[in-house]
Amino acid sequence: MSRIGKKPVTVPENVQIQIENHDIKVKGPKGELALEVHPKIKVEQKDNQIIVSRVSDSKSSRSLHGLFRNLIYNMIIGVCDGYKKELELKGVGYRAALGQTEGGKQKLTLSIGFSHTVDVVAEEGINFNVNKNIITIEGIDKHLVGQTAAKIRSLRPPEPYKGKGIRYVGEVVRKKVGKAVVKTSV
Repeated sequence: MSRIGKKPVTVPENVQIQIENHDIKVKGPKGELALEVHPKIKVEQKDNQIIVSRVSDSKSSRSLHGLFRNLIYNMIIGVCDGYKKELELKGVGYRAALGQTEGGKQKLTLSIGFSHTVDVVAEEGINFNVNKNIITIEGIDKHLVGQTAAKIRSLRPPEPYKGKGIRYVGEVVRKKVGKAVVKTSV
């Protein structure tokens, strides 16, 4: 049995759960999320707990058991507290600024060493904050927050010689030693 899958998920008082067939909707103070559960997984709500079980004992059912339990758990945490990732800009002249698109969406403008600025438009449910050289990405969907942070980091990943680029706050970048100067005798 899955160690993670057999743990019940506790539902806080300020969160409403709605289970219909293979659809789960979680509504909390920060927003609402929905998930379609695989037919091999059964989800039940008893009192203030959600119990995830599998229909059969096949290998694919066992692998989905813990996955869907954690997806439901992440949804509950997201609508209660939300998720946050922080990125740090390292490099001379590397800057980030917030703006708005013509449609009213939030836009992040990055100056990261290219001949032009790079614009990143926030998807639905994502908020950007900029404080000096720190970019904060916030939202209720854990997957979307992580994906947006990874997309921004991939625009200019930290390079190994000087360490310039976009990195997660607290990420350690191992630097390489540059070229060694060899003296030749004449």
